[in-house]
Amino acid sequence: MILKAFVRLVAMSVVIGQSATAFAHDYKVAIADLVESEIRDWAQVDEVVNAIREQNKLSTTLSQADIDARDRQWREEVKVDNHKMIKAVLSNSLSSYLKSIKTDSHGKYTEIIVMDKKGLNVGQSDITSDYWQGDEDKWLKSYGAGPKGVLITEVDFDDSQQDYFSQVSISIVDPATYKAIGAVTVSIDIGKLE
Repeated sequence: MILKAFVRLVAMSVVIGQSATAFAHDYKVAIADLVESEIRDWAQVDEVVNAIREQNKLSTTLSQADIDARDRQWREEVKVDNHKMIKAVLSNSLSSYLKSIKTDSHGKYTEIIVMDKKGLNVGQSDITSDYWQGDEDKWLKSYGAGPKGVLITEVDFDDSQQDYFSQVSISIVDPATYKAIGAVTVSIDIGKLE
C-alpha cells in the first residue's frame, strides 16, 4: 500500500510539475506552518490542557497491564455495536471541542486525537482503531520528545477517503510548568493545504 501511495504521489507531483522531493519538502513546510498558525492555538486552549491534566491524574496509577486491558476492550468494541467505552470518550466535552475544530476546518483536518502522558486517548473527533497510542510514533516522537516534540509523517494514500493525507503530532504543554503533559495528532488532507 505504501508503494502504491508513493507511485500515486510521484504521479501527482509530475502532473503538477514538481519532483517528488520538492513536493515532499513543500508539504512538510506547509504542515509546519499550519502547526504554528493554527494547530498550536486551538490545541493549547484551557479545555485541552485541563482535560489532559484530569486524565493524567487518573492514569498515573495504571500499570501496563491495565493499559493493555483497556486497549483490548476498546479494540473489541470497535468490532461490535456495543461501544460503551468508546461512547464515553466520544461524548466527553473535549471530543465535542475536537469535532467542532474538525468541522470548522472544512475537510482540512480528517481526524484529531488528544492523548495523555501515557498515550491514552483523552478526546478525539472520530472512533480510532485503538485506545492506547503510547507505543506509536505519533506519541513517542511528540510527547516522548518533550515540550517541543513534533512529528510530521510522510504522505500516504487513504483508500477509504481516496485522498492523500499526512499526520502531524505535537506535544501539549502545561503553561504552568512548561512541561509536556500529552500530545495531539491531526490527520491532514494534503489537497486542502494552502
